[in-house]
Amino acid sequence: MRGYNVNIYFSEKTYQKIKPLIVQRKVSEFVNQAVEKELAKEQKKEKAELKEKLITAYQRQAKNKKLQAELSLWDSISGDGLNDR
Repeated sequence: MRGYNVNIYFSEKTYQKIKPLIVQRKVSEFVNQAVEKELAKEQKKEKAELKEKLITAYQRQAKNKKLQAELSLWDSISGDGLNDR
C-alpha cells in the first residue's frame, strides 16, 4: 500500500490516553483508522446537507406559480415526438 509520512503532534494528555491502546509500531494504523472514521462521518454529513438543499430547492420551485405556468406552456407546445403518428 502506498502512503505518506506525516508528523503529528499529540498533547501529552492525549498521548497518555492512546498509548495503552496501541501496540508499539502500530500508531500509524491507529491514527489512519481514526481519520478514516471521521472522514466517513464528514462525507455522510455533507451528503445529508446536500439532500436537504435539493429538497428545499425542489419545494421552492414547485411553489413558484410563474415557473409552473411557464413549464405547463412548454409542455403543451413541445412534445417528445412519441405520439406524433
